[in-house]
Amino acid sequence: MVQVSAGVAYDCDVLVVGGGIVGLSTAFAISRAAPGTRVTVLEKEAGAARHQTGRNSGVIHSGIYYRPGSLKARYAVKGAAEMVKFCAEYGIAHAVTGKLIVATERAELPRLHALVQRGRENGIPVRELGAAQIAEYEPEVRGLAAIHVGTTGVCDFVGVARQLGEASGAEIRYGGRVERIDRRPERGVAVLTSRGDVVRGRVLVNCAGLYCDEIARLAGDEPGMRIVPFRGEYYELARRELVRGLVYPVPDPAFPFLGVHLTRGIDGGVHIGPNAVPALAREGYGWGVVRPREAAGTLAWPGTWALARRHWRYGGGELRRSVSKRAFTAAVRRLLPAVTDADLVPAAAGVRAQAVLRDGSLVDDFLIKEGPRTVHVLNAPSPAATASLPIGREVARRALQMLDSL
Repeated sequence: MVQVSAGVAYDCDVLVVGGGIVGLSTAFAISRAAPGTRVTVLEKEAGAARHQTGRNSGVIHSGIYYRPGSLKARYAVKGAAEMVKFCAEYGIAHAVTGKLIVATERAELPRLHALVQRGRENGIPVRELGAAQIAEYEPEVRGLAAIHVGTTGVCDFVGVARQLGEASGAEIRYGGRVERIDRRPERGVAVLTSRGDVVRGRVLVNCAGLYCDEIARLAGDEPGMRIVPFRGEYYELARRELVRGLVYPVPDPAFPFLGVHLTRGIDGGVHIGPNAVPALAREGYGWGVVRPREAAGTLAWPGTWALARRHWRYGGGELRRSVSKRAFTAAVRRLLPAVTDADLVPAAAGVRAQAVLRDGSLVDDFLIKEGPRTVHVLNAPSPAATASLPIGREVARRALQMLDSL
């Protein structure tokens, strides 16, 4: 049994669970705000950024999509500028490319105009384009109208995460999954890992991504939500010359997913995707990956069924594109008519850790909660990589404030 003993020496002041970009940004922010604070990061994988951080489009988001005043809007706008500066300072591959958001149907035009207004409210420069002007940026893309967002870019988020870890000076322990947590409000927190290590800290920070709700419950806090994993499947474009930069459809405001988009990465390759389908495991990167306990946990959550009832039609379209390459290609051809089935080469998938409430509502904003000696990051999907530096500072602020109060 793992427990915090009276009078025992602490291994660290802040114990961070999760070695993705948010956990490592938190460690980095603590080292900058309070030099000398001892930080240990526990990561179950053999290296940093193996899941959401390393399996996304690599896009530095502008913040145009998010509700003005929300954490996502404020942190994405600020974080995008800071991410470009961070990459430049440390020599990490990046480029500010701009992107197009393209309306292909008349019904999308009001939503496109609403994005223009939202962008301006969030302080983001936006250029409105007519159908003929789209070709200035993307000769092969077709649409009725578009907007150009100049502050969007791409970068190597895995490289960013590694640099954050190195620059933080934290002790990073890889290869040990958290098995048990003993949290004593009057003493501290002790964590037992799958390697048999016991690590004792004064404060625990939970940045466990796909497992953040489980870590919260292990610590004795009820998060009030559950992570429902959605797999995002990608293809690589064989004829990469068809796309110059970043091209997005107009998103449905009812969902946090941005739709199938075209992304030229820092390596010059063009990724197409993702769609969004329920995963049968928290790390379910393919239909063949099934973890019965995790799937049962997802199905036991009332919010899962409420979500399915509310959005079955949307979900059906996503599933169809998952099992049919032809259907996926048809979705892409709305933006890029020249593309064919043969142009799409399967690429690595990602899984989005989406927080869902009991009533089936998708948690729209970043969600950070506190308990006795604990800070939990409970919803940090896209654009969390873009916003990771401001998120890390906020989590660090709360953890340090908690330390000061002990």
